[in-house]
Amino acid sequence: MSCAPELEPDGGTVAQSIRMLKEVIDGDTYEAVAARFGVSRTAVERRIKAVAVQLSQVADIDGLNEDGAAFVRRLRLHRDAILAALVDFDPRRPVEHRSSRIVSMDEIIQAGKRIKGRSSRPWHDLSLFYLLFATGARPLEIARLEVRDYLNFDGSVRRHSQMRAEVAITGKVRPLHFASTRLDESLSNYLDERLKLGLGLGRDGAYRGLDPDSRLFLSTAGEGFKITPYGAHGQRRFLCRPILETYRKLFRYAEMKGVTALSVRRTVVARLYERGADEDDVGLILGISERSAVRELLARHKPTIEQLLDELV
Repeated sequence: MSCAPELEPDGGTVAQSIRMLKEVIDGDTYEAVAARFGVSRTAVERRIKAVAVQLSQVADIDGLNEDGAAFVRRLRLHRDAILAALVDFDPRRPVEHRSSRIVSMDEIIQAGKRIKGRSSRPWHDLSLFYLLFATGARPLEIARLEVRDYLNFDGSVRRHSQMRAEVAITGKVRPLHFASTRLDESLSNYLDERLKLGLGLGRDGAYRGLDPDSRLFLSTAGEGFKITPYGAHGQRRFLCRPILETYRKLFRYAEMKGVTALSVRRTVVARLYERGADEDDVGLILGISERSAVRELLARHKPTIEQLLDELV
């Protein structure tokens, strides 16, 4: 049973709640919106949170379950993703609580086999799939990656790379490590395929013959995923619908019911915790500055007193 707030508990219309949400993410306070609609501040907060939480479950927008000022900051940070999600938003559609889905290693292995057997571009698609799990990067960041982010000049894999500021959603540099044999195999084959097809070529003897400034992932026409800017002039707000659609297709190929790019990030967090990472490590790897946002992405299991003391010695 869901613990998320229900839509319209006080009889208001969903359309009205959506208007409230838009006004808040555009900068209005709860109080100003409440006065405009003739309701209480609490009603505004409850109603926009109900819409925001449901949107987060259908549009892979993380961090929308906090309260108070932190919640409003996160809403405004994700303004454009929220507006894009609202275009196709149907509040009557049943929501599967996919965001809590954690994927096992066995599932990842089986999914890779299914994608390879069903995709028309298996190496391209496998590389996209494994990159999510191997780095925890967001789809938009993956769409922005370039050949030079993955390869050294001599064509070897750049094991200790960086998520450049212009690639990272936060606009801040963070570590980016490529340390997966599965990803190595799929990306190596994909880049060989690119070379044979003449996609994004550079000069011989450097970066495996590929243009280092070309996008890492190209279509068969040699184009990167289309990234669309949103918001006012000078704002760093972008959407990449094509890569989100590609990932939805890959999860269908993989028969991974209920898996989204957001639940993959949760899976990465779970695996990092299992290996001894703390919240600071996870925040650095995933590009999340607030500890509360890291905790929200995946709450740690809290054992009972009985479990803590069982066979303690």
